[in-house]
Amino acid sequence: MTGNSATRQSRRERPAKPALTRDGIIATAVDLMRAEGLDRVTMRRLAQELDTGPASLYVYVRNTAELHAAVLDELLAEVDLSPATAEGDWRERLVRVLMSYTDLLFAYPGLARSAVAARPYGTYFLNLAEGVLALLHEGGVAPDRAAWLADVLLQFGTATAAEHAWRGPDEDRHNEEDWEAMAAALMGASERTHPRIAALGPRLLSGSPQERLVWGFHVLINGVAHTPVPDVPTPL
Repeated sequence: MTGNSATRQSRRERPAKPALTRDGIIATAVDLMRAEGLDRVTMRRLAQELDTGPASLYVYVRNTAELHAAVLDELLAEVDLSPATAEGDWRERLVRVLMSYTDLLFAYPGLARSAVAARPYGTYFLNLAEGVLALLHEGGVAPDRAAWLADVLLQFGTATAAEHAWRGPDEDRHNEEDWEAMAAALMGASERTHPRIAALGPRLLSGSPQERLVWGFHVLINGVAHTPVPDVPTPL
């Protein structure tokens, strides 16, 4: 008994755990995502990393969805907003900001999929939204159209990144097989039953995801001048 008592460490002798804070929890979640992927960023796994119980985390973060949204917001600090205050054509500069945002999502596939539903609302998200709106204002886009277009542009970038976000080698192979099957169906379309698909052929599959993304951004930006928003009440 004496030997066991001597080797057992007293609670008083253990180093005190650092106090939990929301910023500390989010920072740990970001580190965990970089190391293990977003799928591993759960409340249980995060609690294990912080040497605490999951219930303790709910004081600072309501659920996993809010946690992932906070992780996304933290990473939005990496978006290059310098084009917003640079010189040159405002459309080109806006596309550069948007491409920086989507490049970030391409770099973190799990985050791209989560961002489709996650709703960040922190400082870095506000900085991104402000930069997009500032460039639309510079381009003379009417405020009501700018308010809606900013949302559409970010949704388009997010959805495109999520579409190409693959989990790993196995899923990569399955996506490649799906792509080849779709390409074969389009290229083999009958001129009799699907004449327009047959006529376009390879053009339907041309361009990289990034090239199509840039083109899509320009389509949306150029189209705003000719597309008024409906007359709807403004929420208080």
